[in-house]
Amino acid sequence: MSNFFIKKKTGSLAMNKGAFKRKGDADDGKGRLKKSKKRAYEEISSDSENESADANKKQKENEDYEIDETPQEKKLHKRAEDEAFEPDQVAGRLQEDVLEQKGKLQRLIAKELIAPEASEVRLLRGHKLSVTCVVITPDEKHIFSASKDCSIIKWDAESGKKLQKISGGRKGTEDRHVGHTAHVLCMAISSDCKYLATGDMNKLIMIWDPETCKRLYNFTGHKDAVSGLAFRRGTHTLYSASHDRSIKVWSVDENAYVETLFGHQDVITGLDCLSRERCVTTGGRDRTVRVWKIAEESQLVFHGHEGSIDCIQLINEEHMVTGGDDGSLSLWTVNKKRPLSTVKQAHGLHGTAGLEQPYWVSSVAALHNSDTVASGASGSHSSSVQLWKCDQGFSGLQRLFSIPVAGFVNCLKFSTSGKFLVAGVGQEHRLGRWWRIKEAKNGLYIIPLKRGEKEQEAA
Repeated sequence: MSNFFIKKKTGSLAMNKGAFKRKGDADDGKGRLKKSKKRAYEEISSDSENESADANKKQKENEDYEIDETPQEKKLHKRAEDEAFEPDQVAGRLQEDVLEQKGKLQRLIAKELIAPEASEVRLLRGHKLSVTCVVITPDEKHIFSASKDCSIIKWDAESGKKLQKISGGRKGTEDRHVGHTAHVLCMAISSDCKYLATGDMNKLIMIWDPETCKRLYNFTGHKDAVSGLAFRRGTHTLYSASHDRSIKVWSVDENAYVETLFGHQDVITGLDCLSRERCVTTGGRDRTVRVWKIAEESQLVFHGHEGSIDCIQLINEEHMVTGGDDGSLSLWTVNKKRPLSTVKQAHGLHGTAGLEQPYWVSSVAALHNSDTVASGASGSHSSSVQLWKCDQGFSGLQRLFSIPVAGFVNCLKFSTSGKFLVAGVGQEHRLGRWWRIKEAKNGLYIIPLKRGEKEQEAA
């Protein structure tokens, strides 16, 4: 049992110290500055009402002096005021950095979210068959989607316009066709937007330039369909998962294979990673979640769900969420081999009385380092996307609201800022053709995530 847990935290933190740099958020500092300025002006205004005529005259002179200040002098004064608040800003940033490195950062924003109106949800159509995967660029300007029709489309996130399309080809034309010739099952984009990776049923990984949509090169080596891809944040290290039950590590900028990891006893259905040199995977019907510690050449095994575990997303470095065909949604920490919390029948039941079956949870997404996750169900015209709130300390899940979506919700992605959520939907499940929902529309649903004004003020 002792081998299950991660090594001493001090060693882990020491090894990773300085490895997770992130841009500081100056909003808090500016917010406090503006508030302090406003308070100062109010006090001056209040005091001036009780001042004598001489004091008023002196104040008038001071105001005249301020008006006569040169732009350079005003800039210097503003800089001096800003520097007075710098220690608080630095302390706040350092605290967030420490929590993020420990995997314990949890920004509380779920309470601010309000359900969008049906008219505010946009549907982007361009694929002929079911959408299987999507990614959003870190700057939130573009969305990439792929489909069972073997095509890849680049969209403008704001206008919803189709910018470029890489059409799919027929089997047997791999040598002369630029794009995929088999169902595209997964995709990932590097944090600097330099590389886009896509994987298909034909065991192939393609690397693209996201700006031009030009293919750079291919990675081969998997012996079965490529079912999961993820870039390690801040690097060009790519992790790939396959139905051949293996994980492969690639160096994309060097166009090189690194190593292969084994352990799952069934096809791998999901994969994710963040900044640490590790990734997490789900093993389908082996009913395990695994954390692969690359540097230590070891893995942690977690058990849960009553059926196939089909999808996984990291919330932060120590917590993750999974979904399965048993209809349950589970919340995990890397320090316990069983779920912290499980919501059974997360999307309800369907079927005739006495023979009800839960809707599959076919996709999950997490707004990183926050308390907000999403899940998508499949299997009926009444399928939906659910938004959930993680309780303090990730002790449980509370349903926020639901967005009706017809069809199989094959993938979900939050934008970096959390302003919108993208759902890739189709008439069929991304991994098979168990049944088809004719009423569904193959496409991307852009779901705005609005925040209530009252909640924002309270926060």
